[in-house]
Amino acid sequence: MSSVSTAALQANVLVLNRLYMAVQVISVKRALILLYKGDAEVVLVHQDGYFESFDFTQWMGRSIQRMGSWEPEDDVLRTVRVDVEAPRIIRLLGYDRLPRQRIKFNRRNLFARDGNRCQYCNKKFAPHELSMDHVVPRSRGGPATWENIVTACLRCNVRKGGRTPQGAGMPLVKQPERPRTSPLLNTKLSNRKYESWRIFLENSNWSIDIS
Repeated sequence: MSSVSTAALQANVLVLNRLYMAVQVISVKRALILLYKGDAEVVLVHQDGYFESFDFTQWMGRSIQRMGSWEPEDDVLRTVRVDVEAPRIIRLLGYDRLPRQRIKFNRRNLFARDGNRCQYCNKKFAPHELSMDHVVPRSRGGPATWENIVTACLRCNVRKGGRTPQGAGMPLVKQPERPRTSPLLNTKLSNRKYESWRIFLENSNWSIDIS
């Protein structure tokens, strides 16, 4: 598989319910399966805010017409016969509910909330160089919550040990808080290729999950 196709499969797709309300973010692979089965349609948003819909056959036809004229922000799946443009948004044709969700407390969301910055030295690191640190240590009853866990580089985490920031002389860059909107979605929206999502997220609490 080409590097272009690999990048396309790693891209994300915003899922809308039948009423055009955002419910989830999924992989391109899963979105294409839903399209092929006829359970969803592609929603294409134009720069003027106008949008149009495509079923699987229509989307394939559009991809064939665009072959050789891709834009830099397009993600493309290369096959033997045709290049398929990865959709950005799909709409479920038989689903009109809004799932009750909260922002998941996990490493990805925590690092995204803190901008991949250590909350002690304020330096930015790659995810594999970061850890989750209890502000009030577990040994002192500190809970595993948004308000008590911060992103820390490995060096600062070891240096702080089982002490509080005050006890270690390592003040926090900012006090940790529970995010009101999805940190990962905020990160996605800063990428030009996901700008079309914004029109469907303006009236959402952005707590939808990225699977």
